[in-house]
Amino acid sequence: MVRCYALSEDMNKALSILLRTKMRPSSPATNRINQMQFPPIDNYKVSSSDEVSTNPRRELGEVRESMHSAISMNKTEILDAALNEFSEGYFGLSNENRRTLLMTLAREYDLNRTQLRELMKQYLELELPSALGDKDVDNVHEEEGSLSAFYRIERNLRHSLKPMYEVLFERLNTHTGGLRFLSIMRADILSLLMEENLAPLRALDSYLKEKLITWLSPANLQLHNITWDDPASLLEKIVAYEAVHPISNLLDLKRRLGVGRRCFGYLHPAIPGEPLIFIEVALMKNVAQTIQEVLWDDPPIAEYEATCALFYSISSTQPGLSGINLGKFLIKRVIDVVRKDMPRISTFATLSPIPGYMQWLLSKLASAERSTSTFREMLLKPEEESAILDVTKEFASGKNGMEVMRNLLSTTDYEWVNSTSLTVALQIPLTRLCARYLFLEKKRGKALDSVGNFHLQNGAMIGRINWMADRSEKGLRQSAGIMVNYIYEVENIEENAQSYFSKGKIQASSDVRAYIESSQDNHEETKD
Repeated sequence: MVRCYALSEDMNKALSILLRTKMRPSSPATNRINQMQFPPIDNYKVSSSDEVSTNPRRELGEVRESMHSAISMNKTEILDAALNEFSEGYFGLSNENRRTLLMTLAREYDLNRTQLRELMKQYLELELPSALGDKDVDNVHEEEGSLSAFYRIERNLRHSLKPMYEVLFERLNTHTGGLRFLSIMRADILSLLMEENLAPLRALDSYLKEKLITWLSPANLQLHNITWDDPASLLEKIVAYEAVHPISNLLDLKRRLGVGRRCFGYLHPAIPGEPLIFIEVALMKNVAQTIQEVLWDDPPIAEYEATCALFYSISSTQPGLSGINLGKFLIKRVIDVVRKDMPRISTFATLSPIPGYMQWLLSKLASAERSTSTFREMLLKPEEESAILDVTKEFASGKNGMEVMRNLLSTTDYEWVNSTSLTVALQIPLTRLCARYLFLEKKRGKALDSVGNFHLQNGAMIGRINWMADRSEKGLRQSAGIMVNYIYEVENIEENAQSYFSKGKIQASSDVRAYIESSQDNHEETKD
């Protein structure tokens, strides 16, 4: 009886998640849930049509007027109504009208620069008061009057340096549902900036981002250990927003929340039931070298045997919070919680994708092909090139090893993965070049790879490069299946983060450095 009851609970959970998904407008996130493979449930059918948005189309002028009222009004009862009208109206606008409204907000509710310049002129015309000391009463009163003028204009200057749209942001933040609305609005601003990179829009985005950073400080966030017992509405969000390793079915979801696994999320009281960001953790004996060990090995080890906490996925749920590093605080908080709850765990590491590696490598190989022999960068060592040419005749053609490797890695069928001889020939050069990409390739003094930059600025070090760690289509496309372990050495986290932030210095293990030294030796031989 107990076993049947447990199965019924799972079915109810699956049904609840599926029903909630079907009741929402379709989106890229919810489409992923719609495609999940849930176990069949007898006598249950779901309509194939999604519910259409209930927000009627709104006129731009109407919403613009409500936005102005939300900024200019002061009476609380009227203000609440104006904020409600504005937020509801905003969601009823077409995409084109949203863009127009945001441009209006950025341009017409910016600083009053005429007023600002006049105040600056008045300020500069004031005579600087001398320090107050032992003076007669008349002089003291005169100096006090002069100081009062300074303080008054300085106060007015501070006020005039704030754009008018700050009032809207501040009022929405304290309004029910306002913080979530501001996150959505910023996502729209970021989308618009990709089309029109205009100064007023950049200023609008920068100002809103600074406000969100303040309002979403760790002190205002709640760490939640997400489990199978959480409401289906919350689990639905985990499925929808998992960005690194998509959750394939109900069993996969339950496994990730079960024995030997943890999932932690940051929640904010103003956005209940929805994690802003979440991280998935595997409790293991050793640092995993492949994602298969984490996702598909069954059963996991007993938790009391674990000595390593492996972070294998971290996902943000709000596009409007882009550039706000909540992950940094989440990782450090989770390390503290796990250390406290499980003192046996002494190693904290990641198994991370390398999303930019293949794009960088193919670009390098193409550039080398276009260069003359005098200026061509030799990315392969002679012995590596010979090994590749010996085994690739039936898979790819080319006049040299670099061209053959580029042609091979550019294919979308990834047949080379199924050839033992090819994977052996490619392992050393692809791993060596990956070490170079992670350790040496930079943009504005920081790691070129986005995931690498994230973990390095959080205080991690590059630990180990893992060959054929992710053989999924996505893994092969992004990085030829290579993944990397970043290691969080608790005692060195702050020092590493500061060194990386101030000097761009990347910490790496001796194994990774050996690949780098090998690459540099090859470069010196080529120059000679």
